[in-house]
Amino acid sequence: MNKLQLLALASGLAFTAPALAQQGTKADPAMLAKIKDEGMNRSKVMETAFYLTDVCGPRLANSAGLARANEWTQKQFTTWGLAKSTIEPWGTFGRGWDIEKSYVAMTAPYYHTLIGAPKAWTPSTNGPLKKQVVVVKATTEAELDKYKGQLRDKIVLLDVANPPKPSFEPDAKRYTAEELQKMADFKPEPPAAKPDDAEMEKRTAQRRTMMALRTKMSDMILSEGAAAILSTRGGSDGTFFTSNGAPYAADAKPVLPELEMAPEDQLRLIRLAEAGIPVEIELETRTRFQNQDLKGYNVVAEIPGTDKKLKSEVVMLGAHIDSWHAATGATDNAAGCAVMMEAMRILKAAGVQPRRTIRVALWGEEEQGLFGSRNYVKNHFADPATMKLLPDHEKLAAYFNLDNGAGKIRGIYAQGNEAVVPVFTDWLKPFAELGATTVTLRNTGGTDHLSFDAVGLPGFQFIQDPLDYGTRTHHTNMDTYERLPADDMKQASVVVASFVYQAAMRDAKLPRKPLPAAKPEQRM
Repeated sequence: MNKLQLLALASGLAFTAPALAQQGTKADPAMLAKIKDEGMNRSKVMETAFYLTDVCGPRLANSAGLARANEWTQKQFTTWGLAKSTIEPWGTFGRGWDIEKSYVAMTAPYYHTLIGAPKAWTPSTNGPLKKQVVVVKATTEAELDKYKGQLRDKIVLLDVANPPKPSFEPDAKRYTAEELQKMADFKPEPPAAKPDDAEMEKRTAQRRTMMALRTKMSDMILSEGAAAILSTRGGSDGTFFTSNGAPYAADAKPVLPELEMAPEDQLRLIRLAEAGIPVEIELETRTRFQNQDLKGYNVVAEIPGTDKKLKSEVVMLGAHIDSWHAATGATDNAAGCAVMMEAMRILKAAGVQPRRTIRVALWGEEEQGLFGSRNYVKNHFADPATMKLLPDHEKLAAYFNLDNGAGKIRGIYAQGNEAVVPVFTDWLKPFAELGATTVTLRNTGGTDHLSFDAVGLPGFQFIQDPLDYGTRTHHTNMDTYERLPADDMKQASVVVASFVYQAAMRDAKLPRKPLPAAKPEQRM
């Protein structure tokens, strides 16, 4: 056994020369051991997460909080010695928006503070309001018309579509061995037959009807002279989901002030009002629009490659840095950003000299439609609408993404790319003791790896333990630092750093799937 193998074993990683050789890689077992040692014993990931959440605050698209985070991360990359640390514009987004004050309470039939926050891109109340409420419930235009003449100078309470119900299921969970094995055993099925034209038209008509009713309701409440709106998208136990109540476009039409509420508070107000008991609400919101800079931005930095033939090729890793505004966006997605930043710090601290360039990107405006990554790909690699490839398309070796909460990495989604399965299986072997074992051909949707896959580039998302991401934190007022398990974040950082290092050292780029056909953008 040579010195490198001894060091690897001493660090608890079974990186063996034969296994690495089978992958066509020049990864150094001793360097992989150093990566684990640095990430597990001298981690900075929670410190980074603290700055992204508690210090920078909520990071809504094009908000002051997102600008603070962009500036801090760009400086942090420079401090760590990364090259070309830049806040790079990806194109035009729209207005920025920030909350300067928010307060809501019931003052009659008795006083009680309520849980809620302004919906994004809604205007201020222009001072405190103290108004009676009226409940509006309508599923058709005819039902909506019944409220005409009843809304002036009132605070409108919208119905609760998904009332909370008692549940005996835990909020948080980890994947079981059986669940992971099911993922590993997944085999893609033949494409399902497309619905016939009549069925597609029916579904489209239903969506248009629903959207038209929502628009008509908003327009009517505004035109009838209501003072404000209280609504909820669901949740439980004081948790509420947040969203936008108006477009972010610079020329968006006016809307009323609107707060999104904890469903228990909203339902109590509705019950009282429907019982004929006068309900009075006191509220004030002060929000600020930013129209001076409508651009969206990504933060990028890199460790330059050292191999004469391969340094122009790039291995990328990334996560989206924007969040919603009712909390500090800890699991969605400061966790992913902190892990990807920590992976870069680990690689730099370990003294990695990668053959290929390693580039990290923190994507902006993901929550509105993967805008940061989609436009980065369009600007640098290819436009999925035309599939006209740019020169750098050929140079991307791989892209790795993290955006499913703060749970430890349990494996990786191969995105239907059968050729990468044996490579990833080998790369995961040293992390079996840390719980990362599974390669699945399945895909997970809604994350930035899809921007790369859409133009035929090898983009991948890691499998993560769900914890309470889907039940308690995703797009809610509970998405805070306390939801970040330090041990999980350390483990994820080490796994990511190892994958990125091995992709950067491998003789060949990761295998690619066939190029997809062009997909012109469709609008409803």
